[in-house]
Amino acid sequence: MGPHSDLFDEPDELRVVRAGGELDLTTVPAFAQELKEARHGTGRLFVVVDLLDVTFMDGSVLDPLCAAWEECRGRLGWLRVVHSRPGPLLVFRAAGLVGRFPRYASVRDAWTGVLADRALERRAT
Repeated sequence: MGPHSDLFDEPDELRVVRAGGELDLTTVPAFAQELKEARHGTGRLFVVVDLLDVTFMDGSVLDPLCAAWEECRGRLGWLRVVHSRPGPLLVFRAAGLVGRFPRYASVRDAWTGVLADRALERRAT
């Protein structure tokens, strides 16, 4: 796996947390720690969670994601999730959180607020 966080190249306010491989009970603690580290500091907080390289995800990821989402909202920012495989969508749908975690196709699309379906439509024209 190996999730890590880094600052996005352009806006200093944006923090990106990337994860790969499997996110389950054994790997979520490291992911949760990365999410926590990405939220350091004060002020507005914008976090993109990049799950494009995640091959499996179970519900254990929901608690740390929801905690990060709530903190971002409390700091007048947001948390957005990038994913393309069916696993994350199934987990979010089963938990009733698709509205909280809609799909973005890339980190840049998440930063600009372009949902995955709209990004595909835009690229097709």
